[in-house]
Amino acid sequence: MRIVYIHQYYCNPGMTGGIRSYEQARRLVARGDEVHVITTDITPGRRSLGWRRTDDDGIQVHWFSVPYSNHMSFARRLRAFAEFMVLAAAKATALKADLVFATSTPLTVAVPGVVAAKLRRVPFVFEVRDLWPEVPIALGVLRNPLVRGLAGALANLAYRSAEEVVALSPGMAAGVTARRPGTRTTVIPNAADLALFEVAPAAVQRFREEHRWLGDRPLIVYTGALGAVNGVEYLVRAARRMAETDPEIRVLIVGHGKEWAETERLAAGYGLLGRNVHMWEQVPKADLPVILGAATMSTSFVRPVRALWDNSANKFFDALAASRPIAVNYGGWQADLLRETGAGLVLDPYDAERAGAELAAHVRDELWLKQAREAAHRLAVQRFSRDLLFAEFEAVLTRAAAARGPRRAMTGAQSGTA
Repeated sequence: MRIVYIHQYYCNPGMTGGIRSYEQARRLVARGDEVHVITTDITPGRRSLGWRRTDDDGIQVHWFSVPYSNHMSFARRLRAFAEFMVLAAAKATALKADLVFATSTPLTVAVPGVVAAKLRRVPFVFEVRDLWPEVPIALGVLRNPLVRGLAGALANLAYRSAEEVVALSPGMAAGVTARRPGTRTTVIPNAADLALFEVAPAAVQRFREEHRWLGDRPLIVYTGALGAVNGVEYLVRAARRMAETDPEIRVLIVGHGKEWAETERLAAGYGLLGRNVHMWEQVPKADLPVILGAATMSTSFVRPVRALWDNSANKFFDALAASRPIAVNYGGWQADLLRETGAGLVLDPYDAERAGAELAAHVRDELWLKQAREAAHRLAVQRFSRDLLFAEFEAVLTRAAAARGPRRAMTGAQSGTA
């Protein structure tokens, strides 16, 4: 099967960011499919006209330079979304396909997917990584009634046009069907890349020895975006409490985003930066396994907004893949998993001081750590392994292709072209 796969911010393991699309696409190639990914090159300072093509383990990746950064204004980001929407529509339409798959965000990627699928008369499958426009409305980003209406209409178009919708969490699936009842929706969350996160103990020991500030001390890590929705300053405030009760605990924040400087200033203001709290710029995905291997506990944060509880954070599943407990400061399905299995902690979203006390106690509790690591590993293997979830993804595409096949044959017969 020839699959056109549209993902505006696709990453491979040598890049910074989630690799869900890469992992799914390379498995499609391995089963014999021809996969063309349409994406953007957002490398700072690089702006060239025209498409360039690379081969990622058999995946044909088509790149077009469209500048984008979390530091941009909302209006400038919308412009980047619109620019890619037009470019991707032209490119997707030009490629032969038996199925078109588009993954958000942004929601505008649905447009080239719908256009290409209709013109090629092939099935369209849409993947929802974040609920738009519900999340930006809840965050107060989308205030203009006209823009809200347009965003809602675009969501309706995507769901109505899709043979099937893939949602990354139960809450996202509920949001899809609430907007358009009857939409066939399958929940396939982000996955645990077990092979990627297998790290030799010697490599972990070397990492700890190379960083003298760490040594054999407990380490709490945060890896990922420092954007407006994450509120990573929560961890810095928790670290201040930890420093008071257990000065040996270390916190490592690895990532990038609009609130990097603000978070760094807060840590410096508390006298923690370079001592109890260390901050590193973003690293390629391939560098994360040894960092998590050295971690005592990982973390995932969002601001206290109910709409954000339905996320499917890569960092959550990376921690499971590394068999590391994870602490979150939000409710929802991931928090429920941690409470049910004991694979981590659910912290008070409003009380960072209390969170610091809880974290400090648990990173020194060897029995709890052992049990939490085992629980995290079981979740990774039994429920969220990449191969397990790919089988569900493969089934969605197979169903979509089979469902559209009879209809295409019927249409052809009625028009005398069968």
